[in-house]
Amino acid sequence: WGAMTEVRREVFGQRPPEEGGGVVEKFFLKSDSVKVEILSLGCIIAALEMKGRDGEFSDVVLGFDTLEGYTRKHPYFGAVVGRVANRIAKGRFTVDGKEYQLFLNNGPNSLHGGARGFDKVLWSPQVLPNGVSFFRLSPDGEEGYPGDLKVWVTYTLSGGELAINYKAQTSKTTPVNLTNHAYFNLSGQGSRDIYDHEISIEADSYLPVDDTKIPTVQVTVATKQACSRWGTARRQNVELGKHLQKFHLDGFDHNFCLQKTQARRLAARARHPPTGRTMEVHTTQPGIQFYTGNNLDGSLKGKGAVSYPKHSAFCLETQSWPDAVNKPHFPNTLLQPGQEYDHTTWLVFST
Repeated sequence: WGAMTEVRREVFGQRPPEEGGGVVEKFFLKSDSVKVEILSLGCIIAALEMKGRDGEFSDVVLGFDTLEGYTRKHPYFGAVVGRVANRIAKGRFTVDGKEYQLFLNNGPNSLHGGARGFDKVLWSPQVLPNGVSFFRLSPDGEEGYPGDLKVWVTYTLSGGELAINYKAQTSKTTPVNLTNHAYFNLSGQGSRDIYDHEISIEADSYLPVDDTKIPTVQVTVATKQACSRWGTARRQNVELGKHLQKFHLDGFDHNFCLQKTQARRLAARARHPPTGRTMEVHTTQPGIQFYTGNNLDGSLKGKGAVSYPKHSAFCLETQSWPDAVNKPHFPNTLLQPGQEYDHTTWLVFST
């Protein structure tokens, strides 16, 4: 059964009044092989330490040492994003004959919940024997979305497995798509790039996108062929740097389509051969966004005052498909009153 998970909490900082004030707490979850630090601001995973082949712990997620880093502009490091993760085309959708317009914060589109999404708000924590659960009520009309939405995000740690469960209930029909936006580098945060990582994604197809990153077509045989051509097909280990070079790619920022099932299944695996660190992502979601930190540019100083250049981390964001609320043939993202949104993602760390 292994040793129990230890859980403790401490004050991390005080938010400035102009951001709504309030005390931000940090929660420490610790097993024999993994240590995780999570903030009550944005349910942010601020640190995640795992052992390498040498038995030493190393922090493998990007982030900041102080609260100030997280209250300034940053690319969603470690945060839970919502109500709707990823992009909604033109920030517009129609539910029950009524059109809703959201704030545009990503070119012509709305991204990750808008101007002040779930990543920028304080959540109410509750300590559990093996983790921590966060709750918030997103009021009707927040960021333009309909309905009072109650949301629970629960992190539990067991050995080398961190589970993230998302639940939500609404008073009006609303799109919901929640994910965590942690940036990983298995050689340790602050390492220069992720080119020596091997990635495999359990998908036969991905969604091609236009130049604003909105999916352009239905999933077709063509995208399945393209998927194999990109070498991201099922169970193929791709060494990232060589792959980007060979196909002259600027990086990945694509949704991969997983088999449709409500059950837990393996979605992706990342491996860092030099340290032996491996991370598997299992989920109940229909998609996973693979992003290679293409927009990092070295301007942000992270933990230990290290700068984070382009391709210095990757994200594997389990989710519904981008712009699904406007694409009837995509998996449904509308939550109805009386229903419960309930998804879990498991991050499994091993050496």
